[in-house]
Amino acid sequence: MKILIIKLSAFGDIIHALPALDDLLRRPEVREVHWLIDARFGFVAELLPPTVTCHIVALKGRHGLRNGIAMASALRQRKFDHILDLQGLIKSGLMARAIGAPVYGFDRQQSPEWPNRWLVTPVPFHPEERHVVQCYRRIAAAPFNGNGGSGTPTPPLDYHAPTIQLQENAVVRAQQSLAEWQVATPFALFHVGGSYPTKRLPNAQWRQLAATIAEQQPVIILWGSAEEQQRAQAISEGLNQVMAAPKRLAITTLAGMLSLANGYIGPDSGVTHLAAAVHCPTVTLWGPTAPWRMGAQDPLHRHVVAQTPCAPCFQRHCDHFICMPALSPQEIITAFAETQSTTQET
Repeated sequence: MKILIIKLSAFGDIIHALPALDDLLRRPEVREVHWLIDARFGFVAELLPPTVTCHIVALKGRHGLRNGIAMASALRQRKFDHILDLQGLIKSGLMARAIGAPVYGFDRQQSPEWPNRWLVTPVPFHPEERHVVQCYRRIAAAPFNGNGGSGTPTPPLDYHAPTIQLQENAVVRAQQSLAEWQVATPFALFHVGGSYPTKRLPNAQWRQLAATIAEQQPVIILWGSAEEQQRAQAISEGLNQVMAAPKRLAITTLAGMLSLANGYIGPDSGVTHLAAAVHCPTVTLWGPTAPWRMGAQDPLHRHVVAQTPCAPCFQRHCDHFICMPALSPQEIITAFAETQSTTQET
């Protein structure tokens, strides 16, 4: 059986789809698994198992439509037995239909864009399958349960933590970077980014966190864009044992550094989910999104959640941004200390 996963973006969502991939790779009847990824997130392909064939398509820009049609035509020649649309968008559904194999995807309630439901065989979910990992796993099981099944499936599928097996040189490269930056171990990592503004903790709170944790260990602030670099530099300015990362790390080096870190603090982002997937103790900061939907579910990880009436709203923009500013630095510091205690116990 040859299966295509369509999970175009984003970074964290691709990480969340890894347990569904693991399910497929464990099935003896599955002989090939392919994965279609948007070019903006093509770097994540470096983290996938070498047995998975990745296809990168540039869907943004003036030639996006042309590129999508060309990719669908090329993939159609591969004659897949089943397609799993884990993206749930109109464009992913259209591409899946153009590739020409049975397509399974979200039902109307779960789909990010409900018209996608008319382009796929909708897979029913159990009411307790609220986490995206469970949803992706349910869709991945659909080809083996007939036409997606009917009615409410039972029992609910378990949450399985996404796990990434590091490349052999990932840790070595991370150690080389740490030596170049003259950072001693143990050390902590922060990431100040977020895929949209409503996920970002204000700089003043970051500075308070950095100053406190740096009393115990060096703190490196990671960034992934020019704007995030400026924020990292502003947060670290004048603080002892706190530094903005001198450069943006390649994805494999980043994964290696996360695996070496004593702990990590960041918002709901791809880097945060990568940290959890390489077993780094994490504290995730939640405002517009929710840990029951996207968070790592393991004693090694802690969640600090905004206690505001409007959260979680799952909105990218907000005219009344109060959730992330409402997070208490002291609560975050306490959660970080708990991850350190849990690590020592295990």
